[in-house]
Amino acid sequence: MTSDETSEIIHRSSLSKTLEEAYTDYAYYIISERAIPDARDGLKPVHRRILWAMHQMRLTHQSSHKKCARIVGEVTGKYHPHAGGVYETLVRLAQPFSLRYPVVDGQGNFGSIDGFPPAAMRYTEARLAKISSELLQDVIPEIVKFQENFDGEEMEPTVLPIKFPLLLVNGTSGIAVGLSSNMPPHNIGEVIDATVQLIDDPNTIVEDLSEYVKGPDFPTGGVIVNGRAMRLFNSTGKGPIILRAKLEVKEPTESRDEATIIIHEVPYLT
Repeated sequence: MTSDETSEIIHRSSLSKTLEEAYTDYAYYIISERAIPDARDGLKPVHRRILWAMHQMRLTHQSSHKKCARIVGEVTGKYHPHAGGVYETLVRLAQPFSLRYPVVDGQGNFGSIDGFPPAAMRYTEARLAKISSELLQDVIPEIVKFQENFDGEEMEPTVLPIKFPLLLVNGTSGIAVGLSSNMPPHNIGEVIDATVQLIDDPNTIVEDLSEYVKGPDFPTGGVIVNGRAMRLFNSTGKGPIILRAKLEVKEPTESRDEATIIIHEVPYLT
């Protein structure tokens, strides 16, 4: 190779500029492709691909359940090359103690609130939950943009045409490069009422919307004890949420010598 040929493929750049550009590209990839959900449909790419794959398999809430191993194979083989966490994500989408409104209907051992793990994917089955029909009803090229999958043999939607603000309803939690997101879930009825109000009057302020959305609504219940901080939380998007369990004390009886504490609701993620 001559010196002239060599000079054509050498790009001169400072180390600081190269590191900055490389870090920015890497951070953008992690944020957009893995860690942080899209505000339009409230889904991370792996969530969207699971729902889309199940939709393509026609696993509606009216169909029979199918083996999770089959679903995971469909997702990883066609849409999501990062195979490691697909089953764990599928499980979480079906857990009523993880999501306020689960979008997957699971059958079998999908873990417990006590921390017990789910059964292996060859033993569990799943299908789309009824609420998912409101996320996937109009997934057509005329409504949403499609893109090629990782090998160019399949097409997948870049966003789902959801009919309600899923990001607010189910919340989210994600950590990316230099960025994190942690949003609590809310009651779907309250969120839809607030959405209708905002459509009718786009100038509605946060204080007025707070009359519709009283505060977070966690899947495991619990009582918010710092309710006054909700106004600051709603207006700034930041602030602590202090939850307290809801319990009942059963007094001793003739057949039971000691009092019994029954816990009905627990703080989320405890």
